[in-house]
Amino acid sequence: MAESEGAHRCGHVAIVGRPSVGKSTLLNALIGARISITSRKPQTTRHRITGILSEVDAQYIFVDTPGFQTQHASRLNERLNRAVRAALSDVDVVVFVVDAARFTAADRAVLDLIPASKPVVVALNKIDAIDDKRTLLPRIAEIAARRDFAAIVPVSAERGIDLPALKREIRFRLPLGAALYADEEFTDRDERFLAAEYVREKIFRQLGDEVPYSTAVDVESFAHEGDLRRIRVNVYVDKASQRAILLGEGGSRMKAIASQARADMEQLFGGRVFLDVWVRVKPGWADSDAMLKRLGY
Repeated sequence: MAESEGAHRCGHVAIVGRPSVGKSTLLNALIGARISITSRKPQTTRHRITGILSEVDAQYIFVDTPGFQTQHASRLNERLNRAVRAALSDVDVVVFVVDAARFTAADRAVLDLIPASKPVVVALNKIDAIDDKRTLLPRIAEIAARRDFAAIVPVSAERGIDLPALKREIRFRLPLGAALYADEEFTDRDERFLAAEYVREKIFRQLGDEVPYSTAVDVESFAHEGDLRRIRVNVYVDKASQRAILLGEGGSRMKAIASQARADMEQLFGGRVFLDVWVRVKPGWADSDAMLKRLGY
């Protein structure tokens, strides 16, 4: 091994792909902590999330991005797509996540966004869901024909299959350099942000297809009282009918959402959490510049 290959490497790695290919699941699996929310619904991730993995010979600074949105027009989605483009321009390596079952027009649209100058490692994800593994070979050949990729690595983010191989391919393309973060850091996001994301995750997991996309979560206050975190959260919806759905009969659905989110927060934060959640109607929030700025978009 050459001396440069054995030296410490550090760099930024964008994780990109169309909605529902498992980008957030991959980020969480790589760093060993659940900092990016997940659900079976597409377009769950709305923010650019940084996850940090420190190893003896490398520090990987992963950037999870929203799935590039081509179908629904709103100021929110315009900003999400802008976040994807910004992430691609700022990183050293791109991990392009593709569902092993199919390569779609939406995949091609994301691939077209990646600058030609960036090394791209394909993570062919969800191979655990492929019964006949022989079908992976023509899929790999189909993808390889589209660009001169640095590598194509079949993985399962959910099962943790072949993630070391993926990391090796990424590391080869990182620049030489010292770590930018302390070893114990695993994200650049604070607890306030993570609290809001955990509430939003439970909304996506508990409700049907329409309401989650019409909701926004804002932490009104976050206070430490000894080992207790006292958190007050507002959930905004477009319509009164959505508020009724979100609350459920006698507030039962929102109580369940808050209880599940609180349990996750306590596990991640390592302390007790008092979570107070209110649901408020705010028509047109996704097209309001003032609201989007307040929500950090």
